[in-house]
Amino acid sequence: MKDLSFPKAGLTSDQLKGTQSRENGNSQEFIGFATLPEQVHRKSVKRGFDFTLMVVGESGLGKSTLINSLFLTDLYKERKVPTAESMVEKTVAIEKKTIEIEERGVKLRLTVVDTPGFGDAVNCEEGWKSVERYVDEQFNKFFQDESGLNRKNIQDHRVHCCLYFIPPYGHGLRQLDVEFMKRLHRKVNIVPVIAKADTLTKSEIKKLKANILNDIEDNKVKIYQFPECDSDEDEDFKQQDRELKASIPFAVIGSNCIIEVAGKKMRGRQYPWGIVEVENSAHCDFVKLRTMLISTHMQDMKEVTQDIHYENFRAQCISQMQQVAMKERNKLKRESAANFDHVGDADKLLQQKDEEIRRMQEMLSQMQEKLKESGKDQASALGLEPAGKRDSVVNV
Repeated sequence: MKDLSFPKAGLTSDQLKGTQSRENGNSQEFIGFATLPEQVHRKSVKRGFDFTLMVVGESGLGKSTLINSLFLTDLYKERKVPTAESMVEKTVAIEKKTIEIEERGVKLRLTVVDTPGFGDAVNCEEGWKSVERYVDEQFNKFFQDESGLNRKNIQDHRVHCCLYFIPPYGHGLRQLDVEFMKRLHRKVNIVPVIAKADTLTKSEIKKLKANILNDIEDNKVKIYQFPECDSDEDEDFKQQDRELKASIPFAVIGSNCIIEVAGKKMRGRQYPWGIVEVENSAHCDFVKLRTMLISTHMQDMKEVTQDIHYENFRAQCISQMQQVAMKERNKLKRESAANFDHVGDADKLLQQKDEEIRRMQEMLSQMQEKLKESGKDQASALGLEPAGKRDSVVNV
């Protein structure tokens, strides 16, 4: 008898176990939908991932150095330091760089948006407008592409995270910092960062963090909120999540230099009094920021951008389009009503003219009748006969 069973070649270990359990008479059979996560994983890895990171802060706070340290690359090789004269009336510019990074077969298209000139001018009242305009433009571009006919190759350049650099020499948030965050906190995930943390002691960092958090709460600024851990997560992950939440705002140090200490190479900064290690958690929060930004919460930031910030923008655009359409409809109704009223007024005028002409004709006919009667009366008074009778007598 020919065997009509399915071949077992190419099955995974779970499928083989399910097949064996079915052959042994076990009631728990393997259907196959348990491999859906693997299918999604293969497609996602093949397609690659996109992430857009914006860095905002004054010049000289180490934004470029931190980005190079985070992603182990050099995005700003040809950048020149601006002079003091050029920064007096400098406006905020937008510089975008895209680089493809691959790690263990996973491709990431990283887009870094820099804002040179932010906070460098003497008058910084409207320094946030260029950044807000760029964020809105990316939302609008994605909205137009999503509403178009061809939606297969939509490029997502929406800003998923904004690292806002706070100078270490202050006692909290400045008015510029508060104004920027209040303008952008409903459009992008803001992650506050204390730059150049190696210029502060541990007690100073702790005090500055407390002041910044108090200023954020007092001004009702909404920074990026970490999602709550699931109940089925292990204790190590929960502990890591608690440490990340307690580290906000992150006090970071960046370095492009590789220093060798005791035969071990590391990124750091060397001073006369010692060495500051970038990836040492006792020296700064660089490792925690990298873990949060890349390892644990990158996908959550993309989902918050899609589900909250972009949806708010999309709802606002649709509402404005509906209002414009309603105004157009009301305008057409008013114009049609005005045209109808105009036609009605013309008809009324014609009717009035006809009535007036009819009255004038009646008046003329009455006047003619009166003239005829008055002529008869005058003739009878003079003893004259009507003209018709006289003519008839002469003819006879």
